[in-house]
Amino acid sequence: MPAGQIVKAISGFYYVRSETGEVFQCRARGVFKFEKKKLTPLVGDFVEYDVTGLDEGVVTSVQPRYSELTRPPIANVDQAIVVCSLREPHFQQMPVDRFLVHAEREGLDIVIVMTKRDLIEDESEIERVREIYHAAGYPVVATSIHTGEGLDEVRERLAGKVSVFAGQSGVGKSSLLNQLLPGRRLETGSVSKKLGRGRHTTRQVELLPLDSGGQVADTPGFSQLVFQGMEPTDLGACFPEMRERAAACRFRGCLHLNEPGCEVKEALLNGEIHPDRYQHYETFMNEIKEALLRRY
Repeated sequence: MPAGQIVKAISGFYYVRSETGEVFQCRARGVFKFEKKKLTPLVGDFVEYDVTGLDEGVVTSVQPRYSELTRPPIANVDQAIVVCSLREPHFQQMPVDRFLVHAEREGLDIVIVMTKRDLIEDESEIERVREIYHAAGYPVVATSIHTGEGLDEVRERLAGKVSVFAGQSGVGKSSLLNQLLPGRRLETGSVSKKLGRGRHTTRQVELLPLDSGGQVADTPGFSQLVFQGMEPTDLGACFPEMRERAAACRFRGCLHLNEPGCEVKEALLNGEIHPDRYQHYETFMNEIKEALLRRY
C-alpha cells in the first residue's frame, strides 16, 4: 500500500505527497484511533492510502505522531519558528510566550525570529528582546526582507528539519517565507492602523518543501492560545529557565508562587529570570487554575 505525508488539508480533502513526490487529493476512510482516542488527520501526518483514480485516493491509516500542535493544527514538527515583529505592529511578548509554552509542551526546538529590522534604528530594542529570552536559552534572530539581514541564519536553522512558522497576523510570516522559498509567492496582508494587528492572509496550514531538504509550514495567524488539558504542575516545565531550577526547590511539585525554599523565586530576585517572563507565568497559571475550576 502506498505511503506519504499530508501536506495540505482543505474542506475534508487531504493532499498527500507520495514517496516519489506526486500529490494525491484524498478523502479519509473510516475512523482513525490512537490509544482508543478518535483521531482527525492533520497536515504533517504520515499516512497510507489507496489510489482510486488519477491523482486521487483515500487515506486508510495514520501513523503515530511524535509531536502535535492544536493551534496551528499540525503534526510531526521538529521545530517552532516563532515570528514576531519589531514594528507594525510593535513587539508583543504575551502572544510569543503563549506559543512558546505550547511548543515546549510538545518538546519542539524553538527559534524566535524578529521581522522588520529595517524599521528601527535603535539596536537596544533588539537587545531588549534578546535579554528577555537569554535565561531561557532561545536563539533570537533579527531579520529584514528588504536588506536581507538575518535570512541566511534562518535558512541554516531550517535545513533538514520540519519547522512550523507561527505568530500573530501581520508580523510578516508570509513575507519572510516568500524570501525563503524562491518561486513561491504567498499572499501577504497589511496591518490595520486602527487595531494594530494584521489581516489574516493564510487560510490553511500547508507544508512547503525547502531546497535544503527540510519543510516549513505556513499557518494562519493566531490571536490566543488556551492551555486546555494542562495542570498547574505542568506549566513550570514549559519555561526552560524555571525547569532547570525546579529540582532544587524545597518541595516537590513546587508551583513557584508562594512556596518557601523556591529556587525559581530566588533566581527571579537575583535577576536570573526576566520579570516579564515570570509575570506571564503567573498569568498563565491563573488561567490554568480557572479552567480547572470550570471543569469541575
